[in-house]
Amino acid sequence: MAAVGIPHLLVIFACISSSAIHGQKRGFVGLQDPDSDSVLIDSAALNTLKSGLTTVFLPVLYIFVFAMGLPSNAMAIWVFVFRSKKIHPSAIYMANLALADLLFVVWVPLKIAYHLNDNHWTFGEAMCKVLVGFFYANMYSSILFIACLSVQRYWVVAHPLTQQRTDNRLAIAVSVSIWAFIWISTTPLFLYQQTAKLSELNITTCHDVNIITPENLRTGNTFQDLQKPYYYFMVMAGLAFFIPCVVIITAYVLMLRKLGHSTMEGSGARKNRRRARVIIVTVLVAFLVCFIPSNVMLVVHYSLLGNGISNNGYSFYIISLGLASLNSCLDPFLYYFVSEEFRSHVKNTLLCRSSRTVERMRVSFSSMKYSRKSNTYTSSTGHTDSSTI
Repeated sequence: MAAVGIPHLLVIFACISSSAIHGQKRGFVGLQDPDSDSVLIDSAALNTLKSGLTTVFLPVLYIFVFAMGLPSNAMAIWVFVFRSKKIHPSAIYMANLALADLLFVVWVPLKIAYHLNDNHWTFGEAMCKVLVGFFYANMYSSILFIACLSVQRYWVVAHPLTQQRTDNRLAIAVSVSIWAFIWISTTPLFLYQQTAKLSELNITTCHDVNIITPENLRTGNTFQDLQKPYYYFMVMAGLAFFIPCVVIITAYVLMLRKLGHSTMEGSGARKNRRRARVIIVTVLVAFLVCFIPSNVMLVVHYSLLGNGISNNGYSFYIISLGLASLNSCLDPFLYYFVSEEFRSHVKNTLLCRSSRTVERMRVSFSSMKYSRKSNTYTSSTGHTDSSTI
């Protein structure tokens, strides 16, 4: 193909971008310069990449995600691996959810550095692909494990007697299958270029500019350069978002109905029903904030992209994408810290109490019998201590 001059390219790019694909999911269209390895973008893209939205808001958001998500998820994994003695399906799903969040959070410092450096990526194409892969792997695996937790919680409420004879093999098999699906499904993200060198700003972006060739731009066949991310995100929106979303909503609606028809009485039963309702509402709200906006924007952007329709909603999408990363620091509070047993393990860990010390304390307290008549605690040895009640 004959080389095309830069001024001529800019004229073509300006005319087509004003009527076709002005901006799309998680980034803008960039025109590959045939005379160099740089990419040309329009003024709207330049303004957004220089704005405080990407250079101030996003790094602050990701700093919060890292500061909250790293210790909380690390603590969750520590408790599940070294403290928990009773392993059940819900614990298996929660441990995998914590692992998915931790695998993303450890890469967040690269994201922070990128945005603080005026959206300039200095870590190379390979590291950019790794970061992008872990980001979407975390988002989709979190949705799938939340769906598993929702189904498991409904099963426990609907069939409480089976909780005593649960089989962990199914939960382990499901978890392994999810991880296999996630790692296989992220492969397409490594098959096309994620970085783009912008000569106008003298920066290299990571997953912010989709590159098209001058030839496809002239012929109007820009979709050929964008079909890999288009098909990937459309398929994942269906398989890893829409279907799990229906499962989650169905499970919690059935759970609410089951709790409403429950005939169990007593303060303990009422407390369990109230806690279950709080968990359901909290999970649905968190799902609404973290996952629905970004995944809906994926579908909208790429639907418009596939039809060659202009879309200037990049600012809204980038906010929704940042909100999606909040799930990494919200999950521990939504799923782990609602458990009294888990809170006890965390407290003992922070107080540096060994498992042996905790067990001795438990045996010591359980050996005390409270006498309502004398208002005293009686130990197994027959000695009594005055009660402060």
